[in-house]
Amino acid sequence: MKKIMQKVAAGILLTGLCASLAACGKKGQNGDGTSAEKAEVRIAYFPNITHTQALVMKNKKTLEEKWKDTCDVSWTSFNAGPAEMEAIFAGEIDLGYIGPVPAVSANVKSDGDVKIISNTTNAGAVLLKRKDAGITSVADLAGKKVAVPQMGNTQHLCLLSLISDQGLKTVDAGGDVTVNASSNADILNLIDNGSVDAALVPEPWATTIENNGNAEVLLDYNEVFLEGNYPTAVVVASQDFIEERPDLVKQFLEAHEEATLYINENPQEARTIVNTEIQETTGKALDEEVIQNAFARMTVDTELNMDAIMKFAEISKNEGFIGEVPEESDVFTTEFH
Repeated sequence: MKKIMQKVAAGILLTGLCASLAACGKKGQNGDGTSAEKAEVRIAYFPNITHTQALVMKNKKTLEEKWKDTCDVSWTSFNAGPAEMEAIFAGEIDLGYIGPVPAVSANVKSDGDVKIISNTTNAGAVLLKRKDAGITSVADLAGKKVAVPQMGNTQHLCLLSLISDQGLKTVDAGGDVTVNASSNADILNLIDNGSVDAALVPEPWATTIENNGNAEVLLDYNEVFLEGNYPTAVVVASQDFIEERPDLVKQFLEAHEEATLYINENPQEARTIVNTEIQETTGKALDEEVIQNAFARMTVDTELNMDAIMKFAEISKNEGFIGEVPEESDVFTTEFH
């Protein structure tokens, strides 16, 4: 019954999504044939360095300038992938920066309506151990408590892959590794007070927790999963939005690509912009050492690693987060006509 109700609810949400996105991005006409007010393109992002292109474009008003005669742009900040996913389903956003695992989940739950259209950043997560926890390798996580920011998110699946490679299982799966989901800020406190023994967290929290003094790196960014060759964030769009306004999608991706080039060619300026946007959204800027080290643990790249994303889909299916592994052709859209 619960699954049936979930499907019904999802259908209602997706109906609203289709209706909303069909209207978005189109310049309407008044009865006399004159243009109506400009449409609004709604973009979701996290106030985090892994969504760095979004922060740079928002700060520089890149899209506002590009679309000044055709569209208004609004930016909505989220703190967790599932919350952004629900906003996609509810038709509240048109384009979104999000983790690859929530993106795959959204694709499956929407029957392919949510598409991954570009990469954003790679790696940028670290497995930390509490200094006095007696951990020298992943195998030592047996019987330990490990924190992640969110159940079913990218860091959680990386952790599940790591412990599986060591023949370990979580308590829920009949093993002895306890996994706790807590906010990144709370994870710092949980390590300090000894409530968890290790944590797999994204930057800049990895560096922040490490610098706090009670934790050290067990696996660095290039050791956590696929030698660091996996996406930390991607860009998604609704199939309806893609079909209704492929021109806007292409223009957005051009700006996204330009932002990527700018970030890689001007790292110091980009870090300053990102920190300014983080402070504006969260009320607190990052220390220069933290943001510099955080950027060093990730790459900014628009090229999609489809194999890595489909690997996440397989892990999600095996762990029960999604019911099926979707076809690769149903997950990605990279051509817009």
